[in-house]
Amino acid sequence: MKITRIVARHVRMPFRQAFSTSRWTLTHKDAIVIEATTDAGLTGWGECVALAYPDYCYESTAINALVLREYLIPLVLGQELADAQALWEAMSPVAGHRIAKAGLECAFWDLDAQSRGQSLSQRLGGKRERVESGVSVSVHDTPDALLRTVESYLHEGYQRVKLKIKPGKDLAETALIRKHFPDLQLQVDGNAAYTLEHLDHLAQLDAFGLLLIEQPLGNEDIIDHVQLQQRMQTPVCLDESILSADDARKALSIGACRVINIKPGRVGGVRESLRIHDLCRQQGVAVWMGGMFETGIGRALNVAVASLPGFTLPGDISASAKYFKEDIVESPFMLNSDSTLTVPTAPGLGIQIDAGRLEKYTVAKEVFVFHSAPSTAPAA
Repeated sequence: MKITRIVARHVRMPFRQAFSTSRWTLTHKDAIVIEATTDAGLTGWGECVALAYPDYCYESTAINALVLREYLIPLVLGQELADAQALWEAMSPVAGHRIAKAGLECAFWDLDAQSRGQSLSQRLGGKRERVESGVSVSVHDTPDALLRTVESYLHEGYQRVKLKIKPGKDLAETALIRKHFPDLQLQVDGNAAYTLEHLDHLAQLDAFGLLLIEQPLGNEDIIDHVQLQQRMQTPVCLDESILSADDARKALSIGACRVINIKPGRVGGVRESLRIHDLCRQQGVAVWMGGMFETGIGRALNVAVASLPGFTLPGDISASAKYFKEDIVESPFMLNSDSTLTVPTAPGLGIQIDAGRLEKYTVAKEVFVFHSAPSTAPAA
């Protein structure tokens, strides 16, 4: 496969409502959308899911655009790429920048599956026609507002809820939701807002029968989470700390967690997601699909990966309408009555782009075209 044209678009899509965690509040989704065309005329789509500000990690939308323009696209444009491993070898001169690489890799997997006449789920060995979806609930100003939001999502059909928590907004909020919904599948996410000084405080969350507590300590930490997991009955889940299968191996080997969140964007794409999935499945460790407020492009990738057999917990994929009034794909993902999303079956990602909406939300665009060298053979 040879990619001969790449269009990188910066899209900015307004959220239905602001979303707050322990560290930031978002009102828009910024992303770099990749459109890659091959010499055979196929078009694949990818999404770089970094946030607009380098808070979740050192990457951001602007940094993704720069790294793609100056380094990654020149490395892959016009190259023969037999498979995802070849793509990664082509990008290997650039250290880190996993989210930028994952955006290109997403487009490649779309093209690869299309060329074989398979859906991406089929191409990856997915086993499910539907994947379980939960919903992530932001930090709220008041308990009443939080309760109303959770009630509204349960009314929509979501059967698993994740509460964003932070010091001062955790125990009381979790107790409130558990009191009103004693049988709800419930988990919490600290987004690295806590320290070892909070161990005893966090251990009180055991009283609420949670599925897990996600990344309460530092973004890059594995060691301190060992102490927390030893202190808690609730399974600790690592997110930001896990950037590779090797990170997952180390975390599991020392007992830093009992669950791992897989975000293809965070770990560098599908290839590394598969490695983490396989490692955890071999060890009997549950994994689930995280989310980064993806458009329908990144959401389609996440749904396909989540169809793999090791994803045994509901993910943070959610329906498109949870975040956006309108998506840039023609058929946005919708929540089924059993709190699932349907896995696309059409070739590749299985989506169609709405060109008008894509143009509407594009704030910048760059086009890169491969021009083959002219022949130097003498004329006959």
